Amino acid sequence: MIITLTANPSLDRTITLPGPLQRGGVLRSTGTRVDPGGKGVNVARVAHAAGAAVTAILPADAGDPLLAALARTGTPSRPVERGAPARTNLTLAEPDGTTTKINDAGSAVSDQVLARLLAEVIAAAAGADWVVMSGSLPPGTDDSWYAAAVLALRALPCKIAVDTSDGPLLGLAAGFGRAAPHLIKPNAEELAQLTGLDPEGLEAAAARGDLGPVVEAGLLLRGRGVERALITLGGAGALLVAPEGAYWGKAPPVAVRSTVGAGDSSLAGYLLAEVQGLAPAECLRTAIAYGTAAVTLPGTELPTPQQVTPLREATTVTALDIRHVETRNRP
Repeated sequence: MIITLTANPSLDRTITLPGPLQRGGVLRSTGTRVDPGGKGVNVARVAHAAGAAVTAILPADAGDPLLAALARTGTPSRPVERGAPARTNLTLAEPDGTTTKINDAGSAVSDQVLARLLAEVIAAAAGADWVVMSGSLPPGTDDSWYAAAVLALRALPCKIAVDTSDGPLLGLAAGFGRAAPHLIKPNAEELAQLTGLDPEGLEAAAARGDLGPVVEAGLLLRGRGVERALITLGGAGALLVAPEGAYWGKAPPVAVRSTVGAGDSSLAGYLLAEVQGLAPAECLRTAIAYGTAAVTLPGTELPTPQQVTPLREATTVTALDIRHVETRNRP
């Protein structure tokens, strides 16, 4: 069982353009797609499509179009009444794969709603393998909320994964140690927020085969109490730093149509492999294949196992020698 918490879910509308986005112009779309969104919702949708037992927990009122969209996917959910509609995000998709996202901040939720969300997660976590908390927090929510939630869940036998950025990520990091999750999934920008490294430098180094800075950053997170770091680097591949060692992998080149949901798909792929008991290298291989499959799809469409299987077979994973990697103190 995989439980996901999306504290700030959304209804994601994708508009497909016939050509490049022209600022100030009048454009006609060639298609529109509406999906239930939010990073945790995306993880739940991908896992459900793969046949995993999953429950998506999110704040949403009865009758909210978000819940209707989620019901159409068949993904099991436990909504918590919030007293306001879910936000709507807009994605503009160009033919060359360029995507422009306009994300609504959403509306604030009360402390009572946040408490009920956490209570639902704790109740569901008793029988879960993983609890995944993903995405932004509602406006006005304290950045330390994820750290408090991790601390509350640590007494349960489930494993905890967190995927967030900016203030909530730094608030989580401030609680590393007692409140460190079992798995964190930063991209290059988020890894830079955690370590003070240059995000473009991290991707550039990985692209030319220099994985030292990324491994160093992953080991730094391990030293701060995080059990596993799944670091996604776009076209440069992905790296897993775990108790068993460090592994780097890369998929074959593909035509990119949209990067929306790629990180969420990678996280879902990792968890799907992990709950099957696969070795770390195979978990990384599956994560990369899911993320790669996601970028070949338009807008907010998410991958299915049928789309992932050929990419998984073509993805290479290498175990790295980390004995001589030095970690330095960073923020």
